[in-house]
Amino acid sequence: MKKSLILLGLCAAGNVFAADEVKPFTMDGEFGYIATTGNTETTSIKGKLSAHQELTEWSNDYTLEALYKRDEVGESPIDETTAQKYFLSGQGNYKLENPDHRLFGFASYEDDRFSSYNYQATLAAGWSQKVWEDDTSKFNYSIGPGYSFSETTEGVEQNGMIVRAALDYHWKISDTATFKQLISTEVGSDNTKSKSETSVSAQISGGLSLKVSFLMDHNSDVAEDIDKLDTQTAVTLVYSFF
Repeated sequence: MKKSLILLGLCAAGNVFAADEVKPFTMDGEFGYIATTGNTETTSIKGKLSAHQELTEWSNDYTLEALYKRDEVGESPIDETTAQKYFLSGQGNYKLENPDHRLFGFASYEDDRFSSYNYQATLAAGWSQKVWEDDTSKFNYSIGPGYSFSETTEGVEQNGMIVRAALDYHWKISDTATFKQLISTEVGSDNTKSKSETSVSAQISGGLSLKVSFLMDHNSDVAEDIDKLDTQTAVTLVYSFF
């Protein structure tokens, strides 16, 4: 008889809108775990740390993500790793005379074992703006030139100038539920890399929330046997440390 264990762990969400107290530093931890035994053997682990730092002259964001999955594959099932991905990024926003107008610097690094690339990294800088922030929603965007560094699985380096743009929208549906939409794209001559995360989180108790998310990760230049679009649907728990 097939047995499955689904253990969903840690998430949380602090209030991020104008009516709430602004904390100088916040950090959320997100964790999801799925293990299935019996007729099918699978193991999936997803983890994420997100931090925000709000200072007088700076507003900074940091992200660290990891995904790991093992499945039985083949006619004579063999337990193999089928997904292994790590991503980290940081963005600093320097506030101008109007604090809603900012200059940003961004850096990221991604290692996806089952993509067409051994690694992908980005450096970018430019203009960032908080378009609005009220009691129920907020919207930010950033756009600017940058430089990408990547190496394909064949060992070919693809380095060059890019234009990076990103959108960040939050909507406080109720006192306990929040909708978020994050979109970014990095347009270059060799490859255009785009990422989207749509999520809804609901507070369970205190700093603990349940989150449902849908992620899309797209690269325009991939090997013939690799899909351009990766998608991920996840149900996780989030815990707010600070």
